[in-house]
Amino acid sequence: MRLTVKLFAYFRDHRFSLAEEEYPPGTTVGDIVDGLGIDREEVGVLMRNSRHCDFSLIPEDGDVLAIFPVIGGG
Repeated sequence: MRLTVKLFAYFRDHRFSLAEEEYPPGTTVGDIVDGLGIDREEVGVLMRNSRHCDFSLIPEDGDVLAIFPVIGGG
């Protein structure tokens, strides 16, 4: 399946901001995050096609996956 993956904030460092990637059927969002070398505990928001999702979701061909880090401040 072909997905568009968008990374935000420091997740872009030494990676990319937007990429079209090919994944085997059955790949979960968690598998994609792991494959990018992102620690799951650093993920604040996951969105598929502008809707919140979780690590267990299996995206469909043509989906857009956005991965945002936890953001702190005060």
